[in-house]
Amino acid sequence: MLRSLRPARQTLLRATQQQQRRNLSIHEYQSYQLLNDYGIPTPLGKPARTPDEAYDLTNKFEKDGKNVVVKAQVLAGGRGKGHFDTGFQGGVHMADSAEQAKELADQMIGHKLITKQTGAGGRICNAVMIAERTPKAKEYYAAVLSDRARGCPVIVASNQGGMNIEDVAHDTPEAIITTNLDFDNGIDHASAVKLAEQLGFAPAARDNAAEIFQRLYTIFKEKDATQIEINPLGEFPDGKVLCMDAKFGFDDNADFRQKDVFALRDKSQEDPDEVKAAEFGLNFIKLDGDIGCLVNGAGLAMATMDVLNLHGGNPANFLDVGGGATAEAVKEAFKLILSAPQVKSIFVNIFGGIMRCDVIAEGIIKATTELELKIPVVVRLQGTKEAEAKKLIKESGLKIYANDNLDDAAAEAVKLAAEGAPHK
Repeated sequence: MLRSLRPARQTLLRATQQQQRRNLSIHEYQSYQLLNDYGIPTPLGKPARTPDEAYDLTNKFEKDGKNVVVKAQVLAGGRGKGHFDTGFQGGVHMADSAEQAKELADQMIGHKLITKQTGAGGRICNAVMIAERTPKAKEYYAAVLSDRARGCPVIVASNQGGMNIEDVAHDTPEAIITTNLDFDNGIDHASAVKLAEQLGFAPAARDNAAEIFQRLYTIFKEKDATQIEINPLGEFPDGKVLCMDAKFGFDDNADFRQKDVFALRDKSQEDPDEVKAAEFGLNFIKLDGDIGCLVNGAGLAMATMDVLNLHGGNPANFLDVGGGATAEAVKEAFKLILSAPQVKSIFVNIFGGIMRCDVIAEGIIKATTELELKIPVVVRLQGTKEAEAKKLIKESGLKIYANDNLDDAAAEAVKLAAEGAPHK
């Protein structure tokens, strides 16, 4: 039996881990600007939101004697190997003329790019970055992040840049150097130069690389970053070192003090239902089953998934209302659950603590009546204001299936889903 529950539990673990990873990501051209603000050199790069803008920017680069690269601005890795929903291959292309840059931009802007990280649906490309094409460089990898096992920030670096770092870690783990950092001061210049030497930077480039390591940590600390990944970090024959590509993540909990960073958020790159959920203080993640779930707390959600799976059912979502939801938020939660057309029943499993059961009941009644709900709702409410909640449901006269026993309630939700049809 435990074996049969394992796939469902792993699915939920992935979902709750996704929910708990509180990161804001920004586009590459925005990362370039942030790096430049801290004195960290990058290739020249500017965004173009129309093919004509791409043409004009490329013309300016050409006047300065620079060829360009056209890069789709989508928040996902693997853009170069991806493909667009039109069949156009690749999100990164060289352009030898302004006309070619315009044509490439036209193939990308307004279309969805599909990569290994986006899933089959892909993500919309609303802009491209026109960046200068640099000479061939020796490529390194550098990242600043928090290491919970070590209990401190670290720099993770490798002389095998331009590659997937997971592959490097698997195939040549000795090529990765992890350096502990002091939270207050980061890394001193002498240690940063030593790291550059260990990585194999030429003597003329070591000071430049060291300054970049130090300044990356300054950004990490001052901007409440969760990670900064530079891949590749390019070393050129004249000793110049440039951050050729950058990936940033920022802690969502810091949005109140990082308003300039969070103003860069591109909601078009996020699941619209998850964005809507966040507006009401809800955590929502789509799954692929047919039983909509509304719970409070990840632990209860895990138990709910296990018991549904035990009775042969599969959840259609992970939706956690937390401890402060209002009746209106519960109604919005039902809307989100019903956004999946395959949902055949809804299972509400609430343990009332901070979240009162009567508020949940009011929300259920509001949703059932105002949304003209046509699929069965099974409710299990336990805890604070439980009696008042049950009275509200009973007096509503609505066809809501109430059950105090978790096992029986789950079995009923599975049974009703099996008997029903998708609501859309």
